[in-house]
Amino acid sequence: MAGDRRVYLRDDDVLLADVRCGSTGRGWSSVRPAPVFGLVLLRDGVLRGRVDGVEHVLDAASVYVERLGAEQQFAHPLGPDSYTEIVLSEPRVAELLGGDPTVPEGVVMVTPELTLAHRLLLARARGGADAFTLGECTARLAGEVFAGLAPSRAASGRPASAAARRRLTDDARAALAAEPAIGLAALGRIVGASPHHLSRTFTGVTGITLSAHRDRLRLARALDRLGEGERDLAGLARELGYTDQSHMTRALRRMAGLPPGRLRALLTSPAVAAALTSETRPPA
Repeated sequence: MAGDRRVYLRDDDVLLADVRCGSTGRGWSSVRPAPVFGLVLLRDGVLRGRVDGVEHVLDAASVYVERLGAEQQFAHPLGPDSYTEIVLSEPRVAELLGGDPTVPEGVVMVTPELTLAHRLLLARARGGADAFTLGECTARLAGEVFAGLAPSRAASGRPASAAARRRLTDDARAALAAEPAIGLAALGRIVGASPHHLSRTFTGVTGITLSAHRDRLRLARALDRLGEGERDLAGLARELGYTDQSHMTRALRRMAGLPPGRLRALLTSPAVAAALTSETRPPA
């Protein structure tokens, strides 16, 4: 089946891809077992599916939940279509469904909030967001889909009390402070929570996402190093977990308003620092 497929995130637990299916045939494909656990979020077109003999119609207001091993075949009655594909490992599916990787049958109807979250995820992916940010956004989107399919199971892994939520958040903050370059899955393992539940809990307690909190930590670390005169910007970017130097430069411009070189000059100039201090000092 001809088409285009662009992968934005690939690790041991999650794959995120933007797919343009080029199929022009209107008939049914051959029957094949599903090779993965996955979510298909159609954006354009109509997809008809037969899953273990049961027929479904999929459009932009629904999500197809692909169950590993299910006998499936598809037809494209309107020709080529486009969709977002999220593939999850069995352990990640189990984390999202209360420890049980068995995926319930059914099609999830999307909410306006889920539709917006889907498009924001694509916008971040196309804009070059790093793996941590994409991993958090993908986990939250997948969690919302499973919450629509099996709400009680999806909610079972969340911390039950305010104290437990605060402890989980504090543990995540401590781990990120110690290692800003840590990956999302590794962070989840350290604190004992799935990325989805960790992200929801962290945002509920702090009011910001894990990605935003990590960005603030990295900004503080970068400013300290630049204030010490750091000139190895590529090395600093690697140390802080940025994709590369240009990624760090874009992040610093967005958060601090200046590129690293200008920030270093500003922070290492006694005259400029004194002037800024006097400007911000409250009147006597």
